[in-house]
Amino acid sequence: MKLFAGLGNPGTKYAGNRHNIGFMALEAIADAHGFAPWRAKFQGEVSEGRLGSEKVVLLKPHTFMNLSGQSVGEALRFYKLDVSDLTVFHDELDLAPGKLRLKQGGGHAGHNGLRSIHEHLGPDYARVRLGIGHPGHKDRVSGYVLSDFAKSDRDWLDDLMRGIADGAPALASGDGARFSNAVGLRMSPPKPDTQPAKPKAAPTPAASPATEDTRNPLQKLVDRFK
Repeated sequence: MKLFAGLGNPGTKYAGNRHNIGFMALEAIADAHGFAPWRAKFQGEVSEGRLGSEKVVLLKPHTFMNLSGQSVGEALRFYKLDVSDLTVFHDELDLAPGKLRLKQGGGHAGHNGLRSIHEHLGPDYARVRLGIGHPGHKDRVSGYVLSDFAKSDRDWLDDLMRGIADGAPALASGDGARFSNAVGLRMSPPKPDTQPAKPKAAPTPAASPATEDTRNPLQKLVDRFK
């Protein structure tokens, strides 16, 4: 069993915020793979289902971002899972919008949701870092992450969510490369070959066989001096 936790803030007020992209990722997975309806549990909402052969629990903490570790820790203990079974989906300021990177362990880089999980569980869990870009100055970060995605973001955001849903079974099985490839195919699909097909060369006609000379030697000599 695996636990996928998406970070965000509860309530319609925050639903479209950049900070809630972790919630959005889990909702895309649940919708695409026919997970059970969301229900209240572990100070949040959970939905259960299967990704390939793996049973997966999706968790959206409702403790608000700064206390995410409370909800995630409670769920991990209930299912008797190890921290290595946990993958956290979260917004990432240091990646351009639409970029996605996987990371195993490491620091929290000032992200309050990750900081809280570190406090409760330590750093040794997997992360799916979802790029939202940086506003340019640290004083603008709070307002930026707590504001909604712009209309111009909708296309890449939709492609990113579809890619995450496509690759989720690979992620659950531990194949991070295949997961990232599935996302990449949605974000940058291969271009169709627009080169016109070259016409096939006409077959070379077979050489006609030489006509056999049936004249007798005397006739040949006569004909030569005509």
